[in-house]
Amino acid sequence: MGSVNKYSKSASTDRTSQEPLGRSLVLIMAITCGTVVANLYYNQPLLVVIAQNLQASNHATGWIPMLTQIGYAVGLFLLVPLGDLMERRRLILMMLVLTSVALGAAAASLNLAWLLVASLAIGITSVSAQLIIPFAAQLAKPEHRGRIVGTVMSGVLIGILLARTVSGFVGASLGWRAMYWLASGLMIVLAVVLLRMLPKSQPSLRVSYPQLVGSLFKLIQQQPILREASLAGAMSFGAFSAFWSTLVFFLAQPPYHYGSEVTGLFGLVGVVGATAAPVAGKIADKRNPKITVALGLSITTLSFLIFWVFGYHILGLIVGVILLDLGAQSTHISNQARIFSLPLEFHSRLNALYMTFSFMGGALGSFLSAYAWSRWEWHGVCAIALLMLGVAFMTFIKRRRQPLVS
Repeated sequence: MGSVNKYSKSASTDRTSQEPLGRSLVLIMAITCGTVVANLYYNQPLLVVIAQNLQASNHATGWIPMLTQIGYAVGLFLLVPLGDLMERRRLILMMLVLTSVALGAAAASLNLAWLLVASLAIGITSVSAQLIIPFAAQLAKPEHRGRIVGTVMSGVLIGILLARTVSGFVGASLGWRAMYWLASGLMIVLAVVLLRMLPKSQPSLRVSYPQLVGSLFKLIQQQPILREASLAGAMSFGAFSAFWSTLVFFLAQPPYHYGSEVTGLFGLVGVVGATAAPVAGKIADKRNPKITVALGLSITTLSFLIFWVFGYHILGLIVGVILLDLGAQSTHISNQARIFSLPLEFHSRLNALYMTFSFMGGALGSFLSAYAWSRWEWHGVCAIALLMLGVAFMTFIKRRRQPLVS
């Protein structure tokens, strides 16, 4: 009983957790999540322009998205758990200000090394969305929690899809530095708005930070479902990142000769696939989520086969992008359904771990695709992605020999 009282006291003293969220606050939370997550993807359509401006090779600039994703994985693992220990509003505002500084540093980069360090910092600090989502769940009434969290999560999806489109047009019109300056200013604006609108919270845990981090390693050891979902998610997101990290180089060459603005438009094409992905969530609710994980991986594999064979035709690229987003989102949703079938008290840490491994896979995909592009160009990129998806399938097949546990 003593431990129960210790954890329930903070909930009872947090008056905001019993109040309904207003539409305006939910909307600004969704906008913030989308805008912050977009920071991770602005660089992808700009890589060719950056390479030319900083007189760097395409292979060298391919490190920019890789380090951004590595930074995000580090931030997810080391900073997101602080949401259980610190007052969330203060932590969110601090992260937004630090992200603004990192984006400003990127905009002011004098050379590629400077930009690489700034990109790592952008990734580390851009974790506000993963702090806001559980905050929204805490503030919402139980009967409204699913709808509100879904609305906030939609901001994340829209931010991911539109980031490339926005940066492509801004980069083509005003230059790549302008995109970073604009993003830096947006972080400050959002921080000011959230300072006025977000309520204060009370920490939900009373343990030391080392103890909290130590519990993450224990979860990895004790939860085989987490390990399987994380590896499948990492390889799926790695293949996804391999495509988007090199698309701008592919489109800059014959037969396309497209600039960053056209590359960005493919983000809008992906909306078609991503909006169909929630169907996978419904299937996962009714049946074993492993089925939809396998389905998502199969669709993603099909997309890269289409890229390989028909990638030099615009229709092949469009169909492939739709399937890629559908497959990647289906895998992601199904993996989260699996890890959230585990005990409720672990959900925040499980999600932090799953997302950490996903972005580590994304960083690996960006790195390997940059190398593959420098050696074998488009076919090399497709081969790397298919290899990563093969690893995910091997894990799935291995687990099928054991009893199915969703």
